Amino acid sequence: SRLLPSKVERAHSTMMNADMDAVEAENQVELEEKTRLINQVLELQHTLEDLSARVDAVKEENLKLKSENQVLGQYIENLMSASSVFQTTDTKSKRK
Repeated sequence: SRLLPSKVERAHSTMMNADMDAVEAENQVELEEKTRLINQVLELQHTLEDLSARVDAVKEENLKLKSENQVLGQYIENLMSASSVFQTTDTKSKRK
């Protein structure tokens, strides 16, 4: 009769299995949460890399446009100084 497990032993075994199942389920939830967080971090890293590259491109474009504006400003200044319309004439004041 000792070969058959007693009701207490079976109950104890059932409780241990239930506890182990609960621990496994908790571990699975933790693993899924860690995986989700890792994926979120990786996605944010990629977004940061993309934004950083965009900032670099905008800085480069800004420098290029500043340089072009300086050239155009100098060109306009040269045109204005070469044109009689923009030059102040002292001849009018001398005629008065």
